[in-house]
Amino acid sequence: MENGSKKRWGFQGNQELNMAAAVTIRGVLGKVMSNLSEEDNRPVIPLGHGDPSAFPCFRTTPVAEDAIADAVRSAKFNSYAPTVGLLPARRAVAEYLSRDLPYQLSPDDIYLTIGCTQAIEIMIQVLARPGANILLPRPGFPYYEARAAADNLEVRHFDLLPEQGWEVDLEAVKALADENTVAMVIVNPGNPSGSVFTYEHLKKVAETARNLGIMVISDEVYGHLAFGSKPFVPMGVFGSIVPIVTVGSISKRWVVPGWRLGWLVTNDLNGILHKSGVVESIISCLNISSDPATFIQGAIPEILEKTKEDFFSNTISILRECADIIHDRIKGIPCITCPQKPEGSMFVMVKLNLSLLEDIDDDVEFCMKLSKEESVIVLPGVSVGMKNWLRVTFAIDPPSLEDGLGRIKAFYQRHAKKE
Repeated sequence: MENGSKKRWGFQGNQELNMAAAVTIRGVLGKVMSNLSEEDNRPVIPLGHGDPSAFPCFRTTPVAEDAIADAVRSAKFNSYAPTVGLLPARRAVAEYLSRDLPYQLSPDDIYLTIGCTQAIEIMIQVLARPGANILLPRPGFPYYEARAAADNLEVRHFDLLPEQGWEVDLEAVKALADENTVAMVIVNPGNPSGSVFTYEHLKKVAETARNLGIMVISDEVYGHLAFGSKPFVPMGVFGSIVPIVTVGSISKRWVVPGWRLGWLVTNDLNGILHKSGVVESIISCLNISSDPATFIQGAIPEILEKTKEDFFSNTISILRECADIIHDRIKGIPCITCPQKPEGSMFVMVKLNLSLLEDIDDDVEFCMKLSKEESVIVLPGVSVGMKNWLRVTFAIDPPSLEDGLGRIKAFYQRHAKKE
């Protein structure tokens, strides 16, 4: 107080930032988890987020753990790293990703980031200019919407078609794009859909983007986590058709999301991203950003080069078993239907039939009450663009998954409309 009056300060919080953060998966799950009952002594079943690292059956390979320990003990990685990342790490990522491509990536095509999320942030910042818009999938990963809102980049949504294996509605993409459209985003394998796109469909995506004069940002953080009939095909295969930026990380395939090591890759065989200044802007953005921990970068060559196939095969085997369990058990819960059995990633989208429930109005209320009554955490579909759907994670140990689905069935029986 000064002279009996209230002091006026010249600062305040950023409300637009608060609004953007409210739609993130972390924000929504935090709200759902806040409704857990302290009186329920059963373990919480986490079917809401894609982090199975807490379960022993999903523990990462000792190769990765030893690589981190070796990097720390070597005392060679205690200094700052170059803006774009350590050269040996970038070279290792280039060689790793090139195994699935018809051409060889250069270390100069690789930019190391703090997980895949920073790679997303960088691309949104690079593309955000006045009047520009970006095409995002629905359902999708809401971090793209949150970052676009924070950077004032207009978002337009195209649908993924559940009756067609969650493929991109390419006619909608064509209708949405205009002269201010800068890119379209795909997530493959799919979060939240659990889909895996075929080679033929990805080629059509590339050709559509080329005809529209836009780049494709391919989110492949769940790359190689495919356990159905369709193999994982990286979008970079079509880098000769259209400029592609691939974002990914070691988080999911190695089950180490807390290590925060990702990459941004320019699949730019025709040099369009260089000529347009996008590559220069990526580097400029990195120059004013933080870097992944240097010792993590130092461990990357050993992690990528020495991890044995049996580790990956074991992870795929568990995910396949869990996908079978969830697809089978959902058939016994009348208020939930699954239009497409998951074939990749760690998620499945299921549709709520609210007409079978007597005291639940929408997907958010379903998840809040499920949390309170059964200590099961599920993500409301509205968070990923699909109201009255649910995104369910099946990447937990199979007995816990069986327990969680049993609790959801009991929840349904308690809230089912009486005939």
